Amino acid sequence: MLLTVPFATYAGGSDGGKFDPGKSIMDHIGDSHEWHLFGDVSVPLPVIVKGMNGFTLFSSSNFHHDNKGIEVVEKGADRFVRHNNTIYFASAIQNEEGAWIEKNETGEVMNDTPLDLSITKNVASLFFSLIFMLWLFFSVAKAYARRKGEAPKGVQSFMEPLILFVRDEIAKPSIGEKKYMKFMPFLLTVFFFIWINNLLGLVPIIPGGANLTGNIAVTLTLSVFTFLITTVVANKNYWHHVFAMPGVPVWVLFLLTPIEILGIFLRPFVLMIRLFANITAGHIIVLSFFSLIFIFGEMNPGLGFGVSILSVGFVVFMTMLELLVAFLQAYVFTLLSAIYFGAAVEEHHHDHDGVDAKVEEAAII
Repeated sequence: MLLTVPFATYAGGSDGGKFDPGKSIMDHIGDSHEWHLFGDVSVPLPVIVKGMNGFTLFSSSNFHHDNKGIEVVEKGADRFVRHNNTIYFASAIQNEEGAWIEKNETGEVMNDTPLDLSITKNVASLFFSLIFMLWLFFSVAKAYARRKGEAPKGVQSFMEPLILFVRDEIAKPSIGEKKYMKFMPFLLTVFFFIWINNLLGLVPIIPGGANLTGNIAVTLTLSVFTFLITTVVANKNYWHHVFAMPGVPVWVLFLLTPIEILGIFLRPFVLMIRLFANITAGHIIVLSFFSLIFIFGEMNPGLGFGVSILSVGFVVFMTMLELLVAFLQAYVFTLLSAIYFGAAVEEHHHDHDGVDAKVEEAAII
């Protein structure tokens, strides 16, 4: 049943004329100022921009689904247009395509952009997931307080194995029995946030369909939190290993210390890219299979129908795979964060030869 929704949505997402798979795919995985449902039907979202007269609030429906810079929204002395999901100040003269957009020789838009604080599709999805997580966690907490010593029931019975999984399989082995508890709130939050939003991205109807965890700004923010926590809680032993590894000759430190310092910043960068790339790639693959139907359908309707059978089969397979990937990416991000925290708070210890075990392991690698 759900497969009919993305077909209608994807087909209705084009602006008419020849089907452009690249543009259609990027439109669907990117952010927008409205929540597209199907055809020309969409849920408008509030647009908040700062123009010459301060902040202005209006509905995205004022653009009347235009994304080519043709429809002008006038608010006092300000005139706004939307082009490729970006809001610009309208130019003084229309171009030959009827758009109030000025481009240079390379096709780059030259119009100025206002400060855009709009509630976009990704922002709306973020708010929904946060509200849902608050309800979920508070419901489970109340259930534990109300039913002390009793077997879990309802949502509590679903959440308890996941919470224990994060504690016993991620936090304790990576951080240690003595220090894992203070990191549990962050690890649980980041795990459920990524997992829930990964699943919502696979749902083709509102409140799903947003590519939140495939947005690099979101993955960057999560990675920065991991970086800041690691840096703040890091003990003397951690910084000693970064700047002056014990048991390593001084002349070798001139090579290893810059690498270790670079590694401090590379770790959150890897976290950011891994989550962003894996989630975005999954959406692109699924939408590419959908695109084959319309590409071959333009050649011949019968050919498009024949290809649709194979495309739907591949989409079903990829969707099942994405359900696994949704969990795995939440697990990997949480596990790596826990490993970084564990390295930051690990106490100094020596092996039998008086050389730190981690230094020996790093030397072997």
